[in-house]
Amino acid sequence: MTATLTSLADNLRFLRALISNPKSVGAIFPSSPILAQAIARQIDPLGGPVLEIGPGTGVVSEAILARGLAPQDLTLVEYDEEFARRLGARFPGVQVVQGDAFDLDGTLGARPPFGAIVSCLPLLNHPVAQRLAFMDGLAGRLLPGAPLIQFSYGLHAPVVPPDGFAVTCTASVLANIPPAKVWVYRRT
Repeated sequence: MTATLTSLADNLRFLRALISNPKSVGAIFPSSPILAQAIARQIDPLGGPVLEIGPGTGVVSEAILARGLAPQDLTLVEYDEEFARRLGARFPGVQVVQGDAFDLDGTLGARPPFGAIVSCLPLLNHPVAQRLAFMDGLAGRLLPGAPLIQFSYGLHAPVVPPDGFAVTCTASVLANIPPAKVWVYRRT
């Protein structure tokens, strides 16, 4: 019963965020647990620290932790102040940073590279130039061979791969509203 109430409260918060800033939310419902698991499967829990951008209600964060990543190895960057506060309460030990994902230098500063980066941002809602700059910035924060994971509601990858990267669709998740694809970018 408590999980159902939490889920309902999260969905209502998500709906409020969607109404107040639809460009930054980009979906009508939070990601499904099936999509979250498809994303988390791309992460090696022993591959180093993980950065998740745009965690929202924490569905993907929960799947990443369930995969075996230690909480202290997960950093969440969330733009919405209320979501960030709730994520901090929900996931003790996880570092939650409230800030702008499109300004990671200002939001995160200098950090060691990550063993995986998960972007839950609705990139298709942003201009192509902004998407390219965003992905280039993320690529520079990865350990060699580490995945950059992005899900999207489009038929094609939301961004052409940064120089030296290739992109692969690793999952098509119909059990999500709307259906989504998981894209993994890796250095070639």
